[in-house]
Amino acid sequence: MAVPKKRKSRSKRDMRRATYKISAAVFNACSKCTAPKQPHRICGACGWYDDRYVLETKEVEG
Repeated sequence: MAVPKKRKSRSKRDMRRATYKISAAVFNACSKCTAPKQPHRICGACGWYDDRYVLETKEVEG
């Protein structure tokens, strides 16, 4: 089984791990109701996707 001959330094380890960061989520405005939504997803506020009605939504009272 392959094992490293020499120990990796903290610098080399941290440089390798630097690429594993999480990027912030991107939000765009819905074309129908201008609510914030993620790209390529159904709008949770109005139920529209790509200029067509896809999901029936409930009206919230109160």
